[in-house]
Amino acid sequence: MPATPAWPPRSAPRLFVPGPLIAGQQVLLAGNQANYLSRVMRAKEGDIAILCDNITGEWAAAVSFANKREVGLEITKHLRPREEVPDFWLCPALLKKDRFDLVLEKATELGVSKIQPIITRRCVADKLNLERARAIATEAAEQCTRTALPEIAPPVKLPALLANWPEQRPLFFADEAGGGSAAAQFSAGGTPAALMIGPEGGFDDPERNLLRHHAAVKPITLGPRILRGETAAITGISLWMGMMGDW
Repeated sequence: MPATPAWPPRSAPRLFVPGPLIAGQQVLLAGNQANYLSRVMRAKEGDIAILCDNITGEWAAAVSFANKREVGLEITKHLRPREEVPDFWLCPALLKKDRFDLVLEKATELGVSKIQPIITRRCVADKLNLERARAIATEAAEQCTRTALPEIAPPVKLPALLANWPEQRPLFFADEAGGGSAAAQFSAGGTPAALMIGPEGGFDDPERNLLRHHAAVKPITLGPRILRGETAAITGISLWMGMMGDW
């Protein structure tokens, strides 16, 4: 007897749309999303797409019509509620655009709840296109089947971040000058928590001194080698998620 095909199909495209969504609702997509469904995925009447709203979770939706400019869908079935991701923040210093794009993408895939970019003295960039950054995170969430988008905050300068830091949230500071074992510190810190990663040139001495004298900051080492900012972010998140997160 042939196996029953999976429903919704594993190949069904996933998109985040404004919500909240409800059963029976008609959704009209235009622009890039319509182009993706109609021209890239070649969606036709009756095909299934999966829509997420970052509020109620994930829904199956049937295509009512599709053309080059618009795609209409009807919400048919609630598949999953919005997931609870670990209360773990990433505070990365701004990097060159392509490298920071990678940080946004991989931090989303790995499950962080918030990305708070920081500006330090040695940052090569001091601005971030928030709309573009959120689009990158949204595409990553669609790809990895997240139903909860990470919050992406506007960049802040390091002193301002520390001045307003919630002291009940340990801030693990990846310091190339050395610190405690990341694994041991993560285990002792519990949740909520946050990880700070420096820029290409590292933190300067006054910044390091400011960090090391803050009550919530815990210096850690990510191993014997000096890692690029994007590598350090991926490594630190992965280690924390493996020990304390939802893996």
